Amino acid sequence: MAQVEVYTKAFCPYCTRAKMLLESKGADFQEIDVTMDRAGFDAMVGRANGRRTVPQIFIGGKHVGGSDDLAALEAKGELDALLGAA
Repeated sequence: MAQVEVYTKAFCPYCTRAKMLLESKGADFQEIDVTMDRAGFDAMVGRANGRRTVPQIFIGGKHVGGSDDLAALEAKGELDALLGAA
């Protein structure tokens, strides 16, 4: 299974939605909480091509976007293939 990283903040409903979708797929993911972590936030912005909202999701090192982007991948039937990539 591909490595999954999710940048989040506390009390973020979009973060919760993205994590629930990943959990429903049985995906193990690393959650990186940037609520009080300025360096982590800056690293996220750098990796996410300037996007400053959370969540920001990376699968196999590739930036897939936020919660809506993840849901769109699922709706198109493309998420399983991304998660299954080694």
